[in-house]
Amino acid sequence: MSLKTLLPGGPSVKAGQQTTLGVMGGGQLGRMFVQAAQAMGYFTVVLDPDPSSPAGLISHHHIKAAYDDEQGLAQLVQRCDAITTEFENVPAAALATLAASRTVAPSAACVAVAQDRAREKAHFEQCASISGVSPAPHTIITTDASLQAVPADLLPGILKTTRMGYDGKGQVRVSTREQLAAAWDDLDKVPCVLEKMLKLRAECSVIVARGADGQVASFPVQKNTHNDGILALTEVYDGALDATLAQRAQASTVAIANHLHYVGVLCVEYFVVEEAGGALDLVVNEMAPRPHNSGHYTQNACDVSQFEAQVRALAGLPLPTPRQHSPSTMVNLLGDLWFAPNATRAQASQQPVSPPWAAVLALPGTHLHLYGKLGARPGRKMGHLNITGSSVAQVRETTAQVLAVLGLPTLDA
Repeated sequence: MSLKTLLPGGPSVKAGQQTTLGVMGGGQLGRMFVQAAQAMGYFTVVLDPDPSSPAGLISHHHIKAAYDDEQGLAQLVQRCDAITTEFENVPAAALATLAASRTVAPSAACVAVAQDRAREKAHFEQCASISGVSPAPHTIITTDASLQAVPADLLPGILKTTRMGYDGKGQVRVSTREQLAAAWDDLDKVPCVLEKMLKLRAECSVIVARGADGQVASFPVQKNTHNDGILALTEVYDGALDATLAQRAQASTVAIANHLHYVGVLCVEYFVVEEAGGALDLVVNEMAPRPHNSGHYTQNACDVSQFEAQVRALAGLPLPTPRQHSPSTMVNLLGDLWFAPNATRAQASQQPVSPPWAAVLALPGTHLHLYGKLGARPGRKMGHLNITGSSVAQVRETTAQVLAVLGLPTLDA
């Protein structure tokens, strides 16, 4: 991919105008990309159909159109010098259309791989010969015949739709062939991946930024805790994960990015699993062609955030190796916090009440990031809280206090 360097305030395709970066998608990841780009002097454009989208509300321009709207895409091309995406379900065809006349990173081809779990698994298997990290044992189910041919040793397993699954959606745990057949029927018999259920000990992720010149900058490995398939807590400090497994995860992520000739910020998620005899191993799970929730800590704990890295990769600027200067945790803030304790989705009509931010921010090293969403509801991602400190012990202690104040599950020992 050829990419000229787009310096802020520098020469533009439209002579005499400020260099402008565009983003497909107006959610919180787009918002934080826009904030990073504006801090570096770029003009920004967001394409998102929601008139109240978090990124659209703060961008210089907001094109209110569907992601495949021809006129909207034409406006984006007219206004921008380079374009990225903030989530993987933007139509790959739309990115290909944009790439005909503008720099687009990541490419439509890379996003298309991330949009399809079957293609994603195949890519991971190709990279395993280099990285030594494979996906979980699995099979693809597309027909009744392939359902009947599922090997017995893949059960119990997790049935996942190949497309449009995220935050635990489109996934069903199955133990028997009868449950598998019923689950596939409930999913309308769309193409699915059946993964063998493994003995999970931990989850982690790695974020890398890769430039068009092949330069790769890797962030530290993040240990992640999920509740109901949604990221709840990220821990990034010495001792959070086994050092050997962390090194393998970083090397695997670099191999995955290089094999795709990827340009931009990429997150790859891994499982730490227990094998027979108690030994721990690493399994690659899935990738996100964008910044990731687990990388939010970089805003306050690193000298280069994942969003600045996204701007640099898109604009063709140098990618320095990020330096983590503080141990850190990240607490995901869902809309449940705005409602009474134990609120359920059925109770979402209750009047929301702002969480006790003053008590949280009175604690040392707390950094609140809210996304500017106009309405809270249970399960909705409303913001995150980064916690930094001079020592791991201090960060863990403050994190435990934050969780207690917010009424969230306690930190594991």
